[in-house]
Amino acid sequence: MAKGEFLGEFEQLVLIALLRLDDEAYGMAVRREIEARADRDVSIGAVYATLDRLESKGLVRSRLGEASEERGGRVKKCFTITGAGARALEKSQQALRQMLDGLPARWNPAR
Repeated sequence: MAKGEFLGEFEQLVLIALLRLDDEAYGMAVRREIEARADRDVSIGAVYATLDRLESKGLVRSRLGEASEERGGRVKKCFTITGAGARALEKSQQALRQMLDGLPARWNPAR
C-alpha cells in the first residue's frame, strides 16, 4: 500500500467490529463491541465519523434497516464491510504482523 493508504488503529477496530456484528452492525452496536472487546471508551460520534469516512473511501457501505418502536419509529443505519474494506484491513494487519516478526516474544503475541 502506498503512503496514506494504511488504515488507522480505530478504523481497523471499526472494520473488525463490522465483521463480528454481521447484519447487526449499526453505530451503537459497533460502539459496544469495541468497548467490550478492546476495553476502550468510545464516543458514538467517533464511531459515526469513522464509518462515514470509511464509506467515502468505499471500504464500507450502508443501508437503512427497519424502523422499530424501541427507537421511536426511527430506522437504523446498518453497515457492511466491502471487498475493498476487507482487503485494506488484511493489508494493514499484514503490515503489523511483518513489523512484529522477529521481535522478542514479549512484543510479538503471535510467537
